[in-house]
Amino acid sequence: MAVDLSHSPDVAELVDRTRAFVRDVVVPLEEQHGGVARTEEVRTELQRAAKDAGVFAPHVSPEYGGHGLDMCGRAAVFEEAGYSLFGPLALNIAAPDEGNMHMLEAIATEEQKQRYLRPLANGQVRSCFAMTEPAPGAGSDPAALTTHAVRDGDGWRINGRKWFITGADGAAFAICMARTSGSAGRTEGATMFLVDADNPGMRLVRHIDTLDESLYGGHMEVVFEDCLVPDEAVLGEVDEGFRYAQVRLGPARMTHCMRWLGIARRAQDIAVARASEREVFGSRLGELGMVQQMIADNEIDIAASRGLITQACWELDRGRSAAQSTSVAKTFCAEAVWRCVDRALQICGSLGVSGDILLSRFLREVRPFRIYDGPSETHRWSIARRVLRRHDKESTR
Repeated sequence: MAVDLSHSPDVAELVDRTRAFVRDVVVPLEEQHGGVARTEEVRTELQRAAKDAGVFAPHVSPEYGGHGLDMCGRAAVFEEAGYSLFGPLALNIAAPDEGNMHMLEAIATEEQKQRYLRPLANGQVRSCFAMTEPAPGAGSDPAALTTHAVRDGDGWRINGRKWFITGADGAAFAICMARTSGSAGRTEGATMFLVDADNPGMRLVRHIDTLDESLYGGHMEVVFEDCLVPDEAVLGEVDEGFRYAQVRLGPARMTHCMRWLGIARRAQDIAVARASEREVFGSRLGELGMVQQMIADNEIDIAASRGLITQACWELDRGRSAAQSTSVAKTFCAEAVWRCVDRALQICGSLGVSGDILLSRFLREVRPFRIYDGPSETHRWSIARRVLRRHDKESTR
Protein backbone atom coordinates (compact mmCIF):
# COMPACT_ATOMS: atom_id res chain seq x y z
CA MET A 1 0.00 0.00 0.00
CA ALA A 2 1.41 3.39 -1.03
CA VAL A 3 1.99 5.98 1.65
CA ASP A 4 0.99 9.50 0.56
CA LEU A 5 2.56 12.19 2.72
CA SER A 6 1.55 15.07 0.48
CA HIS A 7 -0.74 17.84 1.70
CA SER A 8 -3.87 19.21 0.07
CA PRO A 9 -3.33 22.15 -2.31
CA ASP A 10 -4.73 24.56 0.30
CA VAL A 11 -2.32 23.37 3.00
CA ALA A 12 0.64 23.30 0.60
CA GLU A 13 -0.13 26.87 -0.45
CA LEU A 14 -0.33 27.98 3.20
CA VAL A 15 3.02 26.30 3.87
CA ASP A 16 4.59 28.23 0.99
CA ARG A 17 3.12 31.54 2.15
CA THR A 18 4.25 30.91 5.72
CA ARG A 19 7.76 30.09 4.56
CA ALA A 20 7.99 33.30 2.54
CA PHE A 21 6.46 35.40 5.31
CA VAL A 22 8.84 34.11 7.97
CA ARG A 23 11.95 34.63 5.86
CA ASP A 24 10.99 38.02 4.40
CA VAL A 25 9.24 39.66 7.36
CA VAL A 26 9.83 37.78 10.61
CA VAL A 27 13.52 36.83 10.49
CA PRO A 28 14.75 40.42 9.98
CA LEU A 29 12.70 41.58 12.98
CA GLU A 30 13.94 38.63 15.05
CA GLU A 31 17.56 39.46 14.26
CA GLN A 32 16.95 43.12 15.09
CA HIS A 33 15.69 42.17 18.57
CA GLY A 34 18.19 39.37 19.26
CA GLY A 35 15.49 36.68 19.25
CA VAL A 36 13.58 38.06 22.27
CA ALA A 37 10.30 39.97 21.87
CA ARG A 38 9.78 42.08 24.98
CA THR A 39 7.05 44.56 24.07
CA GLU A 40 3.43 44.53 22.97
CA GLU A 41 4.44 46.74 20.05
CA VAL A 42 6.59 43.93 18.63
CA ARG A 43 3.86 41.34 19.18
CA THR A 44 1.13 43.42 17.57
CA GLU A 45 3.39 44.37 14.65
CA LEU A 46 4.17 40.72 13.98
CA GLN A 47 0.57 39.59 14.23
CA ARG A 48 -0.72 42.44 12.07
CA ALA A 49 1.79 41.43 9.40
CA ALA A 50 0.74 37.76 9.67
CA LYS A 51 -2.92 38.72 9.20
CA ASP A 52 -2.01 40.82 6.17
CA ALA A 53 -0.11 37.84 4.74
CA GLY A 54 -3.07 35.52 5.35
CA VAL A 55 -1.13 33.10 7.56
CA PHE A 56 -2.53 34.02 10.98
CA ALA A 57 -4.07 31.38 13.31
CA PRO A 58 -3.72 28.29 11.09
CA HIS A 59 -4.85 25.98 13.91
CA VAL A 60 -8.24 27.36 14.94
CA SER A 61 -11.45 26.84 13.00
CA PRO A 62 -12.65 29.40 10.43
CA GLU A 63 -15.47 30.30 12.86
CA TYR A 64 -12.84 31.95 15.04
CA GLY A 65 -10.79 33.44 12.21
CA GLY A 66 -8.37 30.57 11.55
CA HIS A 67 -7.62 28.04 8.82
CA GLY A 68 -8.90 24.96 10.64
CA LEU A 69 -5.88 22.73 9.95
CA ASP A 70 -5.74 19.20 11.35
CA MET A 71 -2.62 18.04 13.18
CA CYS A 72 -0.83 16.81 10.05
CA GLY A 73 -1.51 20.12 8.34
CA ARG A 74 -0.30 22.01 11.38
CA ALA A 75 2.94 20.03 11.39
CA ALA A 76 4.07 21.48 8.07
CA VAL A 77 2.92 25.05 8.76
CA PHE A 78 4.20 25.16 12.34
CA GLU A 79 7.61 23.91 11.24
CA GLU A 80 7.86 26.79 8.78
CA ALA A 81 6.72 29.25 11.45
CA GLY A 82 9.29 27.82 13.87
CA TYR A 83 12.12 28.67 11.47
CA SER A 84 12.27 31.91 13.49
CA LEU A 85 11.86 32.32 17.25
CA PHE A 86 9.35 35.08 16.40
CA GLY A 87 7.38 33.00 13.89
CA PRO A 88 5.03 31.26 16.35
CA LEU A 89 4.27 34.56 18.08
CA ALA A 90 3.48 36.16 14.72
CA LEU A 91 1.07 33.39 13.68
CA ASN A 92 -0.47 33.24 17.19
CA ILE A 93 0.62 29.63 17.59
CA ALA A 94 3.10 30.11 20.43
CA ALA A 95 2.84 28.29 23.75
CA PRO A 96 0.78 28.43 25.88
CA ASP A 97 -1.87 30.23 23.82
CA GLU A 98 -1.91 27.66 21.03
CA GLY A 99 -2.60 24.77 23.41
CA ASN A 100 -5.20 26.78 25.31
CA MET A 101 -7.03 27.59 22.09
CA HIS A 102 -7.05 23.92 21.15
CA MET A 103 -8.53 22.95 24.51
CA LEU A 104 -11.07 25.78 24.66
CA GLU A 105 -12.35 24.91 21.21
CA ALA A 106 -12.72 21.28 22.25
CA ILE A 107 -14.37 21.55 25.69
CA ALA A 108 -15.48 25.11 26.50
CA THR A 109 -19.14 26.12 26.63
CA GLU A 110 -20.42 28.45 23.92
CA GLU A 111 -20.40 31.35 26.37
CA GLN A 112 -16.79 30.56 27.36
CA LYS A 113 -15.76 30.37 23.72
CA GLN A 114 -17.12 33.81 23.02
CA ARG A 115 -15.63 35.32 26.17
CA TYR A 116 -12.20 33.63 26.10
CA LEU A 117 -11.50 31.77 22.86
CA ARG A 118 -12.57 34.38 20.34
CA PRO A 119 -10.37 37.24 21.63
CA LEU A 120 -7.50 34.80 22.19
CA ALA A 121 -7.77 33.41 18.67
CA ASN A 122 -7.68 36.84 17.04
CA GLY A 123 -4.73 38.04 19.13
CA GLN A 124 -6.59 40.62 21.21
CA VAL A 125 -5.45 38.92 24.42
CA ARG A 126 -3.01 36.32 25.68
CA SER A 127 -3.45 33.53 28.25
CA CYS A 128 -1.54 31.14 30.51
CA PHE A 129 -1.98 27.59 31.79
CA ALA A 130 -1.46 27.32 35.55
CA MET A 131 -0.59 23.71 36.28
CA THR A 132 3.02 23.41 37.46
CA GLU A 133 3.75 23.92 41.17
CA PRO A 134 6.91 24.20 43.30
CA ALA A 135 8.02 20.92 44.88
CA PRO A 136 6.45 18.82 46.24
CA GLY A 137 3.54 19.89 44.02
CA ALA A 138 2.63 19.03 40.45
CA GLY A 139 5.50 18.98 37.98
CA SER A 140 6.50 16.00 35.88
CA ASP A 141 3.95 14.12 38.02
CA PRO A 142 0.64 16.02 37.59
CA ALA A 143 -1.00 13.78 40.20
CA ALA A 144 1.05 15.58 42.87
CA LEU A 145 -1.29 18.56 42.43
CA THR A 146 -1.70 20.46 45.72
CA THR A 147 -3.57 23.62 44.69
CA HIS A 148 -7.14 23.07 45.83
CA ALA A 149 -10.57 24.56 45.25
CA VAL A 150 -13.55 24.24 47.57
CA ARG A 151 -17.18 25.17 47.21
CA ASP A 152 -18.06 28.68 48.35
CA GLY A 153 -21.67 29.70 47.83
CA ASP A 154 -22.42 29.73 44.11
CA GLY A 155 -18.77 29.37 43.17
CA TRP A 156 -15.33 28.13 44.19
CA ARG A 157 -12.46 29.36 46.34
CA ILE A 158 -9.00 28.50 44.97
CA ASN A 159 -5.82 28.41 47.07
CA GLY A 160 -2.37 27.35 45.96
CA ARG A 161 0.98 28.38 44.52
CA LYS A 162 2.04 27.84 40.91
CA TRP A 163 5.34 28.43 39.26
CA PHE A 164 6.88 28.33 35.80
CA ILE A 165 3.61 29.66 34.40
CA THR A 166 4.59 30.65 30.89
CA GLY A 167 3.10 33.85 29.52
CA ALA A 168 1.49 34.90 32.81
CA ASP A 169 2.84 38.45 32.63
CA GLY A 170 0.22 40.33 30.64
CA ALA A 171 -2.14 37.39 30.20
CA ALA A 172 -5.84 38.29 30.26
CA PHE A 173 -6.77 35.03 31.96
CA ALA A 174 -5.38 31.79 33.35
CA ILE A 175 -6.61 28.24 33.08
CA CYS A 176 -5.89 27.01 36.60
CA MET A 177 -5.80 23.34 37.55
CA ALA A 178 -6.91 22.76 41.14
CA ARG A 179 -7.83 19.70 43.16
CA THR A 180 -11.53 19.55 43.99
CA SER A 181 -11.57 16.07 45.50
CA GLY A 182 -9.17 13.34 46.55
CA SER A 183 -5.62 13.96 47.71
CA ALA A 184 -2.18 14.56 46.26
CA GLY A 185 -0.95 11.49 44.42
CA ARG A 186 -4.36 10.57 42.99
CA THR A 187 -4.98 10.80 39.26
CA GLU A 188 -8.53 12.02 39.62
CA GLY A 189 -10.33 14.85 41.38
CA ALA A 190 -8.86 17.85 39.54
CA THR A 191 -10.85 20.64 37.91
CA MET A 192 -9.90 23.40 35.47
CA PHE A 193 -10.99 26.96 36.21
CA LEU A 194 -10.96 30.06 34.01
CA VAL A 195 -9.59 32.90 36.14
CA ASP A 196 -9.55 36.47 34.88
CA ALA A 197 -6.29 38.33 35.43
CA ASP A 198 -8.05 41.12 37.31
CA ASN A 199 -9.32 38.68 39.95
CA PRO A 200 -7.88 40.01 43.25
CA GLY A 201 -7.26 36.44 44.40
CA MET A 202 -4.70 35.77 41.63
CA ARG A 203 -1.35 37.46 42.19
CA LEU A 204 1.79 37.46 40.04
CA VAL A 205 4.73 37.08 42.43
CA ARG A 206 7.87 37.19 40.31
CA HIS A 207 9.55 36.46 37.03
CA ILE A 208 11.69 33.33 37.25
CA ASP A 209 15.16 33.84 35.80
CA THR A 210 15.59 31.08 33.21
CA LEU A 211 17.95 29.89 30.52
CA ASP A 212 15.38 30.64 27.82
CA GLU A 213 13.82 34.04 27.16
CA SER A 214 11.92 33.81 23.89
CA LEU A 215 8.54 32.62 25.21
CA TYR A 216 6.52 35.80 25.42
CA GLY A 217 5.41 36.86 28.89
CA GLY A 218 8.18 34.90 30.61
CA HIS A 219 7.84 32.18 33.25
CA MET A 220 6.22 33.39 36.46
CA GLU A 221 5.39 32.35 39.98
CA VAL A 222 1.68 32.88 40.61
CA VAL A 223 -0.29 32.67 43.86
CA PHE A 224 -4.00 31.92 44.15
CA GLU A 225 -5.13 33.13 47.55
CA ASP A 226 -8.83 32.92 48.41
CA CYS A 227 -9.44 33.33 44.71
CA LEU A 228 -13.20 33.36 44.22
CA VAL A 229 -14.62 32.30 40.85
CA PRO A 230 -18.23 31.56 39.84
CA ASP A 231 -19.57 28.20 38.69
CA GLU A 232 -19.39 29.51 35.12
CA ALA A 233 -15.60 29.54 35.48
CA VAL A 234 -15.41 25.72 35.52
CA LEU A 235 -13.90 24.54 32.23
CA GLY A 236 -15.42 21.18 31.37
CA GLU A 237 -16.75 19.13 34.27
CA VAL A 238 -15.82 19.15 37.93
CA ASP A 239 -13.24 16.48 38.89
CA GLU A 240 -12.45 15.74 35.20
CA GLY A 241 -9.47 18.07 34.85
CA PHE A 242 -6.83 15.39 34.36
CA ARG A 243 -8.87 13.80 31.58
CA TYR A 244 -9.35 17.15 29.87
CA ALA A 245 -5.67 17.94 30.23
CA GLN A 246 -4.93 15.08 27.85
CA VAL A 247 -6.94 16.94 25.20
CA ARG A 248 -4.30 19.64 25.46
CA LEU A 249 -1.08 17.86 26.40
CA GLY A 250 -0.70 15.33 23.57
CA PRO A 251 -1.22 17.83 20.74
CA ALA A 252 0.76 20.50 22.62
CA ARG A 253 3.77 18.20 22.83
CA MET A 254 3.63 17.76 19.07
CA THR A 255 3.23 21.44 18.31
CA HIS A 256 6.29 22.14 20.46
CA CYS A 257 8.17 19.57 18.37
CA MET A 258 6.96 21.13 15.13
CA ARG A 259 8.07 24.62 16.11
CA TRP A 260 11.49 23.57 17.41
CA LEU A 261 12.08 21.46 14.30
CA GLY A 262 11.97 24.74 12.39
CA ILE A 263 14.78 26.09 14.55
CA ALA A 264 16.81 22.91 13.96
CA ARG A 265 16.49 23.52 10.24
CA ARG A 266 17.44 27.18 10.67
CA ALA A 267 20.56 26.18 12.60
CA GLN A 268 21.45 23.65 9.92
CA ASP A 269 21.07 26.26 7.16
CA ILE A 270 23.34 28.66 9.05
CA ALA A 271 25.95 25.94 9.55
CA VAL A 272 25.84 24.75 5.94
CA ALA A 273 26.26 28.30 4.66
CA ARG A 274 29.24 28.77 6.96
CA ALA A 275 30.79 25.44 5.95
CA SER A 276 30.44 26.36 2.29
CA GLU A 277 32.21 29.72 2.55
CA ARG A 278 34.72 29.40 5.40
CA GLU A 279 38.23 28.27 4.41
CA VAL A 280 40.61 26.62 6.90
CA PHE A 281 43.72 24.52 6.43
CA GLY A 282 43.66 25.10 2.70
CA SER A 283 40.09 23.95 2.01
CA ARG A 284 36.50 24.80 2.72
CA LEU A 285 35.08 23.67 6.07
CA GLY A 286 32.49 21.62 4.24
CA GLU A 287 35.21 19.52 2.63
CA LEU A 288 36.43 18.27 6.00
CA GLY A 289 35.15 14.83 6.89
CA MET A 290 34.26 15.64 10.51
CA VAL A 291 32.20 18.64 9.43
CA GLN A 292 30.46 16.56 6.78
CA GLN A 293 29.55 14.03 9.45
CA MET A 294 27.94 16.72 11.60
CA ILE A 295 25.99 18.06 8.62
CA ALA A 296 24.83 14.55 7.75
CA ASP A 297 23.86 13.76 11.33
CA ASN A 298 21.78 16.93 11.44
CA GLU A 299 19.95 15.90 8.29
CA ILE A 300 19.25 12.49 9.82
CA ASP A 301 17.94 13.99 13.06
CA ILE A 302 15.72 16.45 11.19
CA ALA A 303 14.27 13.75 8.91
CA ALA A 304 13.70 11.31 11.78
CA SER A 305 12.03 13.99 13.90
CA ARG A 306 9.69 14.93 11.07
CA GLY A 307 8.76 11.28 10.55
CA LEU A 308 7.95 10.73 14.24
CA ILE A 309 5.88 13.93 14.35
CA THR A 310 3.96 12.81 11.26
CA GLN A 311 3.20 9.42 12.80
CA ALA A 312 1.92 10.94 16.04
CA CYS A 313 -0.16 13.56 14.21
CA TRP A 314 -1.68 10.90 11.96
CA GLU A 315 -2.84 9.02 15.06
CA LEU A 316 -4.18 12.17 16.74
CA ASP A 317 -6.12 13.12 13.61
CA ARG A 318 -7.83 9.74 13.74
CA GLY A 319 -8.95 10.20 17.31
CA ARG A 320 -6.46 7.80 18.87
CA SER A 321 -4.86 8.53 22.22
CA ALA A 322 -1.41 8.54 20.59
CA ALA A 323 0.13 8.43 24.07
CA GLN A 324 3.03 6.22 23.01
CA SER A 325 3.75 7.93 19.71
CA THR A 326 3.63 11.44 21.23
CA SER A 327 5.98 10.38 24.04
CA VAL A 328 8.40 8.82 21.56
CA ALA A 329 8.28 11.85 19.26
CA LYS A 330 8.64 14.37 22.08
CA THR A 331 11.61 12.58 23.64
CA PHE A 332 13.44 12.10 20.37
CA CYS A 333 12.73 15.57 18.97
CA ALA A 334 13.72 17.40 22.15
CA GLU A 335 17.12 15.69 22.09
CA ALA A 336 17.55 15.78 18.30
CA VAL A 337 16.87 19.51 18.07
CA TRP A 338 19.47 20.14 20.76
CA ARG A 339 21.98 18.00 18.85
CA CYS A 340 21.31 19.88 15.62
CA VAL A 341 21.78 23.31 17.16
CA ASP A 342 24.83 22.17 19.12
CA ARG A 343 26.50 20.73 16.02
CA ALA A 344 25.66 23.85 14.02
CA LEU A 345 27.27 26.02 16.68
CA GLN A 346 30.34 23.76 16.67
CA ILE A 347 30.68 24.08 12.91
CA CYS A 348 30.50 27.87 13.17
CA GLY A 349 33.14 27.97 15.91
CA SER A 350 33.74 31.34 17.53
CA LEU A 351 31.10 32.94 15.29
CA GLY A 352 28.55 30.50 16.69
CA VAL A 353 29.45 31.35 20.26
CA SER A 354 29.24 35.08 19.56
CA GLY A 355 26.13 37.21 19.49
CA ASP A 356 26.75 38.13 15.85
CA ILE A 357 24.45 35.30 14.80
CA LEU A 358 21.60 33.73 16.78
CA LEU A 359 22.93 30.20 17.26
CA SER A 360 23.88 30.80 20.88
CA ARG A 361 20.35 32.14 21.51
CA PHE A 362 18.87 29.07 19.81
CA LEU A 363 20.98 26.80 22.02
CA ARG A 364 19.67 28.44 25.18
CA GLU A 365 16.09 28.31 23.93
CA VAL A 366 16.01 24.62 22.92
CA ARG A 367 17.76 23.17 25.97
CA PRO A 368 14.75 23.46 28.33
CA PHE A 369 12.56 21.53 25.86
CA ARG A 370 14.10 18.34 27.25
CA ILE A 371 12.34 19.28 30.52
CA TYR A 372 9.19 21.14 29.40
CA ASP A 373 6.12 19.02 28.60
CA GLY A 374 7.61 16.17 30.61
CA PRO A 375 11.34 15.51 30.95
CA SER A 376 12.91 12.89 28.73
CA GLU A 377 13.35 10.57 31.70
CA THR A 378 9.62 10.64 32.53
CA HIS A 379 8.67 9.95 28.93
CA ARG A 380 11.14 7.05 28.73
CA TRP A 381 9.63 5.59 31.89
CA SER A 382 6.14 5.86 30.40
CA ILE A 383 7.27 4.42 27.06
CA ALA A 384 8.86 1.40 28.76
CA ARG A 385 5.82 0.79 30.99
CA ARG A 386 3.52 0.71 27.97
CA VAL A 387 5.80 -1.75 26.20
CA LEU A 388 5.92 -4.02 29.25
CA ARG A 389 2.14 -3.87 29.71
CA ARG A 390 1.68 -4.78 26.07
CA HIS A 391 4.03 -7.71 26.48
CA ASP A 392 2.19 -8.94 29.60
CA LYS A 393 -1.14 -8.65 27.82
CA GLU A 394 0.05 -10.51 24.74
CA SER A 395 1.75 -13.25 26.75
CA THR A 396 -1.52 -14.15 28.54
CA ARG A 397 -3.50 -14.69 25.35
